[in-house]
Amino acid sequence: MPTLDDILEHIGEFDFFQKQTFFLLSLLSATFAPIYVGIVFLGFTPDHRCRSPGVAELSRRCGWSLEEEFNYTVPGPGLVGQPFLRQCRQYEVDWNQSALGCVDPLADLAANRSHLPLGPCQHGWVYDTPGSSIVTEFNLVCANSWMLDLFQAAVNVGFLIGSVGIGYTADRFGRKLCLLITILINATSGMLMAVSPTYAWVLTFRMIQGLVSKAGWTIGYTLITEYVGLGYRRTVGIFYQAAFTVGLLVLAGVAHALPHWRWLQFTVTLPNFCFLFYYWCIPESPRWLISQNKNTKAMRTIKHIANKNGKPLPASFQSLRPEEEAGEKLSPSFLDLVRTPQIRKHTLILMYNWFTSSVLYQGLIMHMGLVGDNIYLDFFYSALVEFPAALIIVLTIDRIGRRYPWAVSNIVAGAACLAPVFIPDGLHWLKITVACLGRMGITMAYEMVCLVNAELYPTFIRNLGVLVCSSLCDIGGIITPFLVYRLTSVWPELPLVIFAVVGVIAGGLVLLLPETRGKALPETIEEAENMHRPS
Repeated sequence: MPTLDDILEHIGEFDFFQKQTFFLLSLLSATFAPIYVGIVFLGFTPDHRCRSPGVAELSRRCGWSLEEEFNYTVPGPGLVGQPFLRQCRQYEVDWNQSALGCVDPLADLAANRSHLPLGPCQHGWVYDTPGSSIVTEFNLVCANSWMLDLFQAAVNVGFLIGSVGIGYTADRFGRKLCLLITILINATSGMLMAVSPTYAWVLTFRMIQGLVSKAGWTIGYTLITEYVGLGYRRTVGIFYQAAFTVGLLVLAGVAHALPHWRWLQFTVTLPNFCFLFYYWCIPESPRWLISQNKNTKAMRTIKHIANKNGKPLPASFQSLRPEEEAGEKLSPSFLDLVRTPQIRKHTLILMYNWFTSSVLYQGLIMHMGLVGDNIYLDFFYSALVEFPAALIIVLTIDRIGRRYPWAVSNIVAGAACLAPVFIPDGLHWLKITVACLGRMGITMAYEMVCLVNAELYPTFIRNLGVLVCSSLCDIGGIITPFLVYRLTSVWPELPLVIFAVVGVIAGGLVLLLPETRGKALPETIEEAENMHRPS
């Protein structure tokens, strides 16, 4: 009995149908970028100072410049020439006293400014930005800064819950149905977020986006790898993720053109409604249909692919064996991911590598953002280094295999995290170079774990396996901000040391996985268990 890969060799492994479908799903991949890292722009925290009506009135009466007004608003010396900082305290004095002069009004209140009482900002903040973000609109600074952390945590919690729940649903009821449902919910919740009047509603709709968006992206990845033949599987997987990088670059440009967060959210969400037309463009995965013993529908899809590719379906492949139709329908179960020894080992190693990839990927982005001046250019340049990562994978993955490039990329990323500990502060260009090298390494690791994850599980639990394992990257996304910002207060380089350790360990664990180069996708538990044995 020929496999689907055998049939694709005759009707086209990557012909017109697969190219068209790849293009359509790549658009879906690109639009996931604003949800995954959109917090960089939606939640941008500009420099700010306390709003003080009393100081503003005195400034108008005395004709002060902005710098002079700021000098009397912000506690501390040496602030002239630095019109904005991130300020959470102000002097608690009566600025309406008629005795206050214009030369140095604080000297009229106390001989030493340090003796003046300080308190929290009472009248809001003034922000140094021409646009707006959820931070400036809802004042998510100072005592409320934790609400921005909650905003990012909420979308990652959504990723986590949605990946597991929708992953199970996609394996049980089909890829196409779940993809369309996630697209509709994602688009609707994104538009509602753009018009939400309060922080609570913004948080709610952002979490709903998290529940469906990553699951939809991963279903698209699974679909495209199941449509193509063995020889093209790794290439479409890599370039599907490269489409996400294109989305990052476009996001930087759109955010620069639309500095107001509501218009930005509206603009990046609107294209998602167009993806509902995929109902007529993308069929159900024939691999999933075969795994569910829906052989008649599978043959209908196979014939559709053959017609699109302009190639006849050989007579010997016109129908499936009756005994296959009478076979037992396999239902996915979470226990299938840990029930047998080899698949259990695969699951645990893949989970750790998903976690590591997320922590290092987001951690290095945060670290680079701390040393840059232009948020748009820094974001753009850091995204550019992801393209060489994809090129290196394409050039090495079929010549060397999956394991060694994957292991080396993790180790390089870990070493790049550790190197800045020993680089003097004066060599800023070297630190940036090493950071870009680390970003390239962890991007390779990220793309490799996506590729190999789908190759290590049998068809009926493949989507569930990808989504369950990748859920660990959402846990990493939740804790990474705390690793970066909280541990930095202990020692500035401590987060980088931790990133280095987890990266090197991930590289070592990868070597325990079987090599999947040149192997057909496993269809059964037995085939997956025997992957470590030489062919």
